[in-house]
Amino acid sequence: MLCGGKKSYFAAAVCIITLTSMVTLSYLRLQRLSYLPKIIQEGSRCRGKITNSTITALKDNRTFIISPYFDDRESKVTRVIGIVHHEDVKQLHCWFCCQPDGKIYVSRAKIDVHSDRFGFPYGAADIVCLEPENCDPTHVSIHQSPHGNIDQLPRFEIKNRKAETFSVDFTVCISAMFGNYNNVLQFIQSVEMYKILGVQKVVIYKNNCSHLMEKVLKFYVEEGTVEIIPWPINSHLRVSSEWHFVQDGTHIGYYGQITALNDCIYRNMQRSKFVVLNDADEIILPLKHPDWKTMMSSLQEQNPGAGIFLFENHIFPETISTPVFNISSWNTVPGVNILQHVHREPDRKEVFNPKKMIIDPRQVVQTSVHSVLRAYGNNVNVPMDVALIYHCRVPLQGNLPRESLIRDTTLWRYNSSLITNVNKVLYQTVL
Repeated sequence: MLCGGKKSYFAAAVCIITLTSMVTLSYLRLQRLSYLPKIIQEGSRCRGKITNSTITALKDNRTFIISPYFDDRESKVTRVIGIVHHEDVKQLHCWFCCQPDGKIYVSRAKIDVHSDRFGFPYGAADIVCLEPENCDPTHVSIHQSPHGNIDQLPRFEIKNRKAETFSVDFTVCISAMFGNYNNVLQFIQSVEMYKILGVQKVVIYKNNCSHLMEKVLKFYVEEGTVEIIPWPINSHLRVSSEWHFVQDGTHIGYYGQITALNDCIYRNMQRSKFVVLNDADEIILPLKHPDWKTMMSSLQEQNPGAGIFLFENHIFPETISTPVFNISSWNTVPGVNILQHVHREPDRKEVFNPKKMIIDPRQVVQTSVHSVLRAYGNNVNVPMDVALIYHCRVPLQGNLPRESLIRDTTLWRYNSSLITNVNKVLYQTVL
């Protein structure tokens, strides 16, 4: 016997720890082996149909593929952003076809359902597969089984395969535009404010919007500012306009917002220095700096190694207006005129104040809406005297009288440029 003859408790404890360690290491070694790619076929051609849909349902109808991304930050893997049923999806495999030798590899996937599912049966998931060592596959297929015919499986392009230099400094990710969205004036004002503050790209996961909003989006797409990602999630799942599950038979919260945000991070990982995660009615307003570039340079200098910067949300109720900047031509445009809303609700210390983020996408693995779930970099809570989120919407403290609100005209610092730029867009689209 390995531990025979040992009389003391100490020796017995050492013996038990040694045995446990040996068993654990053996188990981990076997686990890793089970995820290694295996050749299942040779001399084939990659003939599966390439899909360009934003959301693709697998045959089990419990798994939905958004997009695969190459990720070599820890090991050489394909990370597929998807949506899965948190209980029903137990096993998935990545099928890689390596050219020119035509070898087909299958890797068992690790299915990592994000922790912020908020009770819904479906949630954002990372489907992660080790790639073959001697191959840099350009496409991957996802299947429940390690057996079958690859020609019958849809193929997805693996993005981020080639390293790129940053084409922009700031990309704003907005998800998701739904509910026949028609807040045209505020949307244009937000985009023009983003541009004034240093944004070069706004990515919108669009479910639906009004005809008038379509005209505005078309203008911005042609201008090169906006990129539209079609987001027909309600064609696949019963969606909720709430963020938490309320036992109403829906499948996923807030039109799959969390999945879209994660996809947007990976989509822009190699092309944008920073990614900004906020909604169309939110603007991160710097108080000490003229724009985001100088603000972020200062914050990074003060916080070396940080990759996630969180900004306080402050409500500017659209029900409380100031009779300035009442521009007559804007009155015919549907939506809120943010320049007339410069009173914010006071902070409630006992109530959680959700934050929004500017992140270095290369330091983020998984994100939720108001915080990052997994990352390599540190978090920084940006003080309110440096910047705050101007959030113009229906009030959260609707019973407060006007005199209890805080007058904050920070937005007016940009009024001249903002009015000029908004007028240019309106005259080319709406007016």
